[in-house]
Amino acid sequence: MRLVTFAPRDELPRIGGWAQGRIVDLAAASPGFPADMLSLLRFGEAGMKRARKALAKGLAMPACCHAPERVRLLAPLPRPGKILGVGRNYGAHAAEGGLAAQEKPRIFLKLSSAVIGTGAPIPKPAAVTKLDCATELAIVIGRSTRGIAESEALTAIAGYTLLNDVSARELQFEMTPPQTSFAKSMDGFCPMGPALATPDEFSDPGDIRLKGWVNGELVQDGSTRDMIFPVARLIAHLATYLTLEPGDVIATGTPAGVGAFRKPPRYLVPGDIVRMEIAEIGVLENQVVGAL
Repeated sequence: MRLVTFAPRDELPRIGGWAQGRIVDLAAASPGFPADMLSLLRFGEAGMKRARKALAKGLAMPACCHAPERVRLLAPLPRPGKILGVGRNYGAHAAEGGLAAQEKPRIFLKLSSAVIGTGAPIPKPAAVTKLDCATELAIVIGRSTRGIAESEALTAIAGYTLLNDVSARELQFEMTPPQTSFAKSMDGFCPMGPALATPDEFSDPGDIRLKGWVNGELVQDGSTRDMIFPVARLIAHLATYLTLEPGDVIATGTPAGVGAFRKPPRYLVPGDIVRMEIAEIGVLENQVVGAL
């Protein structure tokens, strides 16, 4: 199942299910359905079962269905809880930066206020000269989790989405001390979407292909097989130190090909179009603009 947050015309955001080329308004199909994605996630597996029933019912009700191009897609979680990023988690990405694989995950934060959906502009602050992007698989947590074994960790996942880890590289790499979380948390620096795909959408969650383009040129093409710390290990590691809650997001790292490590480096400028895809989730596309 692929779940979205969408706004038909000028109406308030609603939860939808994306299937058979249509977006089904789940509240229209099931009166009393949760009003937003975070509320749905807090119902746990019972909420997901209700969503599946509403989706199946709504597909047979034309009044509940919308063409995707006629609605505005927001981030699946427009204002998630914690956004925890994992740095240098792909072997090829670590190597392109001239770094060895780490012994423990390197964790940073992205603020939820940075989240935007597909189609929304990425503002480039005038003071930022080394703007970069990174294609990432993001985990969305579905239940309160603390102290979980790695063997059980995948049960904490509600679904997966795409995340663009937009970064101001000069703040991340060239300042003393480095300002990693700040460099990744400016307005619009966290595009997410277009959908939240439940785990059953993936035939092999250990081998998910990620692709990223800038202005039509393929710049990233990798697989989660190259992760240094797989998804289950990341969840178990984080849950050793803090409670993961429904609606929290873990950005699991990026494959090789980011602009900062290309030769010569390739940074984003206004007018650039960034497109990212995971087949089971969909396409996340945003254009860089001058500071709003």
